[in-house]
Amino acid sequence: MKLSQTGMGTTKLNNLDEMYPVQDILLQTGQLVQYGAGIFAYHNIPLLVKRNVEKIVIEKLNKYGCIEVLLPTLQPEKLWKDSGRYNHYVEEGVMFTVATDKGNFCLGPTAEEAMLAFAREKLKSYKNLPVTFYQIGEKYRNEIRARGYLLRGKSFPMMDAYSFNLSPEDLDKTYQNIKKAYLEIFETIGLKAIPVAADNGSMGGKKSEEFMLLSAIGEDTILYDETTKTALNTEILERENYEEYLKTEYGITNIEKLEKRKAIELGHIFQLGTKYSETMNGTYIAQDGKEALYYMGCYGIGISRTVATIYEESVLKDENGKVQGYVLPESIAPYKLQIIPKMDNEEKVEQANILYNKLYEKGISAILDDRNINSLGVKIKDCKILGTPYMAVLGDKVETGKVELENVRTGQKEIISIEELINRFSK
Repeated sequence: MKLSQTGMGTTKLNNLDEMYPVQDILLQTGQLVQYGAGIFAYHNIPLLVKRNVEKIVIEKLNKYGCIEVLLPTLQPEKLWKDSGRYNHYVEEGVMFTVATDKGNFCLGPTAEEAMLAFAREKLKSYKNLPVTFYQIGEKYRNEIRARGYLLRGKSFPMMDAYSFNLSPEDLDKTYQNIKKAYLEIFETIGLKAIPVAADNGSMGGKKSEEFMLLSAIGEDTILYDETTKTALNTEILERENYEEYLKTEYGITNIEKLEKRKAIELGHIFQLGTKYSETMNGTYIAQDGKEALYYMGCYGIGISRTVATIYEESVLKDENGKVQGYVLPESIAPYKLQIIPKMDNEEKVEQANILYNKLYEKGISAILDDRNINSLGVKIKDCKILGTPYMAVLGDKVETGKVELENVRTGQKEIISIEELINRFSK
């Protein structure tokens, strides 16, 4: 990517949000554009970060036997009335609705109803089960407290999966399978998410677990034991039978040693049982020739919330604790290297273009800062607000055919040849 084509100029950061400094940087630099409370557009780099997260999610879910599909986000209200959830969502003001001369529709805040309607036309026999369908698509919720930028929006990309199973035991096997997939997903992304016992709330069903990242900016409060990794959302304690619930569903019998911690919810998995099958005629022909209800599970990962968390976890501060920018993890960063030439030195500009083109030919994505700005210092500073893990500086002090390669996170520098740089990044 050539930086001159992105519309980005030099940026002086002002009064950064103390709680969400990196996302504030994205807004101030135009990498995120806010159209209204909780509604954002993505410029190139955060868009590609989002896609990289999606690629990891897809790869892991496919590995664990899930099938990717795509459902419409605009859904007829009848689906929601069939499940009995329409009035609840409308009365609480969560769901966006659309009235037309062809009927009334809604923008799906989730997709249990739509997925059940999709699946029951295909999963008509016990021979078809179990199966887990998933999708990655936009969801819409009229969040009254849209906050934390991408952490809680009104329109947001989400991975939602739904399993159809033969029995409670079959459902539990799928649930544990997805739990393993989630742990691999977040480990690959580089976020240390922990499973946390949770309350199903309005979703209904038997049990659920949230995948939380311990963080001072989290809006959830959990109880956690660092040694045993036992964790639960404090919302559970609002249940009248919470002690029995914790013991029966999660094997938690003593919470006295658990400490309160703030955490960000990245994902949630549920055992729904037959709640939606009963209201929406979700049946199949069992082995004995009789109709039986699907036992369902649903599983979600907030894609935009995960992207926001990656950014905030990547903050770069100086020795005095002042925010300088951020550095994206190499596993997620869409561009690993930023090429910074001295623009009033024709030879350095030519070398920079040669390096950029050679990297492109080898399938290595890089950023070329070809903006007509003579100050290397300004360009180096701007590198730290794009999140690029490495920068290659071609200045007057570096001899022909060589670059100064810097690890942006550590500040470690070395002088290497252009060929050596290409070989290193090729690996």
